[in-house]
Amino acid sequence: MSESAHIIPEKVHGIRPESISLSARKVIERLQNAGHRAYAVGGCVRDLLLGFQPKDFDVATSATPEEVRRLFRNARLIGRRFRLAHIRFGREIIEVATFRGAGNGGKGDGQHRELDDGRLVRDNVWGSEEEDARRRDFTINALMYDPQTSTIRDYVNGHEDIGARRLRLIGDPVTRYREDPVRLLRAVRFQVKLDLSMDPPTAGPIPEMAELLRDIPPARLFDEILKLFMNGHAWPTYTALARFNLWAQLFPDVFDDPRQPPVLVEQALKSTDQRVAEGKPVTPAFLFAAFLWQRVEQAADDLVAEGVPPIEALAIAGEDAIVAQARRVAIHRRFSSMAKEMWCLQPRFENRRGRRAIRLMNERRFRAAYDFLLLRALENPQLQELADWWTTIQEVDGDERRAMIRAAGGRKGGKKRRPRRRKRVSPSKPG
Repeated sequence: MSESAHIIPEKVHGIRPESISLSARKVIERLQNAGHRAYAVGGCVRDLLLGFQPKDFDVATSATPEEVRRLFRNARLIGRRFRLAHIRFGREIIEVATFRGAGNGGKGDGQHRELDDGRLVRDNVWGSEEEDARRRDFTINALMYDPQTSTIRDYVNGHEDIGARRLRLIGDPVTRYREDPVRLLRAVRFQVKLDLSMDPPTAGPIPEMAELLRDIPPARLFDEILKLFMNGHAWPTYTALARFNLWAQLFPDVFDDPRQPPVLVEQALKSTDQRVAEGKPVTPAFLFAAFLWQRVEQAADDLVAEGVPPIEALAIAGEDAIVAQARRVAIHRRFSSMAKEMWCLQPRFENRRGRRAIRLMNERRFRAAYDFLLLRALENPQLQELADWWTTIQEVDGDERRAMIRAAGGRKGGKKRRPRRRKRVSPSKPG
């Protein structure tokens, strides 16, 4: 066992063994009893030290995935790029990873650590616990906690960085970002979410290396988008992404100046943060609808000018925007469909006559589309009267609602509607 680890006792770090999930403690205890080294690692240790409640608990061990599976009948091996074991305890899954080494060779499973132009594409070389700690991304994620002794094993001064609330990459930042460009996004996410200062050598290369994100699979970037914007820090995360030139790599050409986004986008991000803070549900579909709206609206307006009906124009423009965006960030169909429904419902708010208003209120996506209308009114004051009307009609019922609809009769978007002319029918010519 390496002697370079800094062993930090409980009286210094303050983490009690009971803070670790009972399931994770069972996994660690069984692995250690079988002669393996095993510790809680990564985000769970970091969050406990920073005063947050971890969402999940990961374990690192000297046991190989096959050895873990032999010890746990409820273990399932997953992954190709990173071979892992998932051990299920009811609804809780404990992720167990074998200590990884820093180079080729070692006691891997027939695979190896593979780099492609500096990018890590496969990493299944097993190593020592020190090698495992030093190959992790940030120092604050490299701490190992042993609930059996209530000590932290620190190879990279991560405990000191947490005390200083400092985010620092392990090793040469340029090399580490090139190995996995998603670390560029993770740096921003951790800085904002955990309220940390970024170490200058860690922050410095980000703007120039941002273009490396173009080579990341769109599906993987979608997963990162959810982590960036669904955690209650969407607006400060956006501003950081724009500042580091990362936003333009994720959503190219959707705004003229990412540092000055449309009011609709800013308010959508802030509204999402508020809902998270209040414990209300949020959906990425709403943010995707906001991010792409400017592009969709402009394209739809061009189609309407060519004679395409407004709803059809929005459907066409929306589909084109989703397809174009998927080349960079693949948006799950469930969310892209919801965004398109929200866009296509917007023209229907202008028609408040008779049963059409009631039918619109019964639409599955009415509430999301109504919330989107409120955001549009912030940018376009001409929509405020329309937004106020739809706000009021949801708050009243019975006679008052019927009176509002009658008063809106003959109005469309607040304008008088001309009576429709009957088409003259020419008399048929004798044959």
